[in-house]
Amino acid sequence: MLAKRIIPCLDVKDGRVVKGVNFVNLRDAGDPVEIAMRYDEEDADEITFLDITASYEKRGIIIDVVRETARRVFLPLTVGGGIRTIDDIRALLNVGADKVSINTAAVYNPHLIEEGAEKFGSQCIVVAIDARRITEKKNEETLEMYYREKGFSEMWEEVRIDNQSKFEVYTHGGRKPTGIDAVKWAKFVEKMGAGEILLTSMDRDGTKQGYDLELTAEVSTSVKIPLIASGGAGNLEHLYEGFTIGKADAVLAASIFHYREFTIREAKEFLKNRGIPVRL
Repeated sequence: MLAKRIIPCLDVKDGRVVKGVNFVNLRDAGDPVEIAMRYDEEDADEITFLDITASYEKRGIIIDVVRETARRVFLPLTVGGGIRTIDDIRALLNVGADKVSINTAAVYNPHLIEEGAEKFGSQCIVVAIDARRITEKKNEETLEMYYREKGFSEMWEEVRIDNQSKFEVYTHGGRKPTGIDAVKWAKFVEKMGAGEILLTSMDRDGTKQGYDLELTAEVSTSVKIPLIASGGAGNLEHLYEGFTIGKADAVLAASIFHYREFTIREAKEFLKNRGIPVRL
């Protein structure tokens, strides 16, 4: 059985690591390179950098931070935020990223997933899905007209929310609803060539109430590619539930590691003692 992965996530804004609740109320957590080096020493399995406001602020990718991190850290590094083109993907891989995470750009141009997988390999392409539970009143704002104008009508019919949908995809750092069903979108991006899915529950993000296990399980059992659970980890039991109930291949956490509530080593020993295969 493949070892399950523990991945600390560094949300970066203005060159600093930050953490918030439900994607807002951000507070400073430190220097990204220094924090990444600490996780390298603690034997994290991977590190994920997400520039959380790049798409919303229409900024470019954080090349300098990635370059310096890759020079000093020897863990697989996934980078997301502000990636819009194949050239952006190439630039990040050239300075040391192992994988790129795309969310907003993938929704607005699904062919970017396909082209990225063809040029660099599916293993490099992670599609991030920020999902929120649908309330009784569905959002009226959708991307239907955009998809039809772009000639993506068939894609839209494949991914749009219907009466059975439970979770909606959001873009631009969780600011914009799309009218896209999260489970359908996961299946679609797998078909387009994504090698992995980073699934974040916006409802649970930063709350420390645990992952949205229903969302995680529905997506993970709908696809064959690896899934990373994200959003809500508050203790080590939550990590265990992400693997056993959520059926995730990896769990991502921020606050519990950034603020030294638990170390990576403590998390792995806890999971190993509960029967979860991890790399120690």
